[in-house]
Amino acid sequence: MPWSTAFDDPVRVGNKRKLLTLQDAADYVMQLPDDAQHEAHWQTAIETLINAAETGGGWVMFARIAMLRALNADGRSG
Repeated sequence: MPWSTAFDDPVRVGNKRKLLTLQDAADYVMQLPDDAQHEAHWQTAIETLINAAETGGGWVMFARIAMLRALNADGRSG
């Protein structure tokens, strides 16, 4: 599936920002500080985003869940 594949429901970051696609989520993670990107919850999110982009299907849902878990672990969700 392309990186432009949309999540079924957007991933909210804070009160105003929404991550709509796999690419939006990947861009968000890549903008985090390097030390944050290497934390286990962000590594899991990165791996599932890559799997979703490569294989699609249920991986898109798993990628969304991994992003939500990582955001919650960091206290960044809205």
